[in-house]
Amino acid sequence: MIVLMMYSTLELMQEIAAKSQARRLALNLTQAGLCKRSGVSLAVIRQFEQSGRISLESLVKIALALGCEGGFLSLFQTREQEEEVSIDTLLKRSQKRKRGRVT
Repeated sequence: MIVLMMYSTLELMQEIAAKSQARRLALNLTQAGLCKRSGVSLAVIRQFEQSGRISLESLVKIALALGCEGGFLSLFQTREQEEEVSIDTLLKRSQKRKRGRVT
């Protein structure tokens, strides 16, 4: 069974913020404690938890502080990385693309 979840940009940002807040609370950290641990200002953490808006750099710092950095490494995987393929299949595929194509 395949489950597809479609999010708008805002919904995805808010979901990430809610999960970050839940993780912070599970670790029994205050926003001020996360501020000290991550190096992200308290104002940015508050804004993030309320609106979902944050820079990538601050999000990565928060993820590191909460022990959740592994998720970033799986973003934007290629098909080869998502599924196991045989060596023969890999050899038959064309060269790795170095640029996008304008469509």
